[in-house]
Amino acid sequence: MTPRLHVSRQSRRFNHSRAGTVVVFLVLLVMAVFMALPMVLIIGNAFKPSHELWAFPPKLFPTDWTTGNFGDMFTVLSDSLVPFLRYLYNTLFITVVGTAGSIIFGSMCAFVLSKRRFPGSRVMLRLVVLSLMFNNSVCSVINYITISKLHWIDSYWALIFPAIGAPLGMFLMKQFIDQLPDALLEAATVDGAGKGTIFWRIVMPNVRSAWLTMILLNVQSLWSIGATPYIYKEVYKTLPYAMTQIASAGIARAGVGAAVSVIMMTVPILVFLLTQSRIIETMATSGMKD
Repeated sequence: MTPRLHVSRQSRRFNHSRAGTVVVFLVLLVMAVFMALPMVLIIGNAFKPSHELWAFPPKLFPTDWTTGNFGDMFTVLSDSLVPFLRYLYNTLFITVVGTAGSIIFGSMCAFVLSKRRFPGSRVMLRLVVLSLMFNNSVCSVINYITISKLHWIDSYWALIFPAIGAPLGMFLMKQFIDQLPDALLEAATVDGAGKGTIFWRIVMPNVRSAWLTMILLNVQSLWSIGATPYIYKEVYKTLPYAMTQIASAGIARAGVGAAVSVIMMTVPILVFLLTQSRIIETMATSGMKD
């Protein structure tokens, strides 16, 4: 009797475990579908004719598929004061240079704060952590005064420089570099490697997860920059600004607005798909340490 009872308990434990797994899977599936619905609706609206955009109840997918909304969008852009390619160039330049600068300079500062001890290093680290608590809008006046004093109004640097100086990237990189053993860096120094060689050949390859996460965060923020108080000349304005102006024309351009939404979310989604495998690792190992 005892062996049978033992087998029965094992079977019950197995069944409970499998049932729990199924329940968790179903809950996660429902949540995933719920979060994906807005994206599916946006993509579907971009291919709907105008009479389907205002149908009630709304449908996820169009009945009559059309690419006319995208054609209308490019037609409007072709008639603008500044060519479409100029808006695209501005956004790409700001995104690429801002992302690269944030990774390079943030990593250099993080390397020094992590592996070098000098007077005031702990104070500087505390200031970096403290700055993470402030929203960008809190520092908007100070940022404007600083950029104005540097004569960067109506220039790319007004948008690139704040991204390079953002503290989040430096904090993430420092938390990763802290995990590199000092013995590894000391061995490289004994072998004759200089500070630059150690940084580029040893540190950066070993913190790849961190700077891939920085790429994602910077691309998402820089790609979506629209109207700002730093840019007044049309020739320096970004693609999101132009797209927003097109989409804000009212009901007549509702389809164009849907096409604009799809265009603007394409790049961040592609970058996320390319880097998402490293994001969880970065967030799991970048917590606050004593």
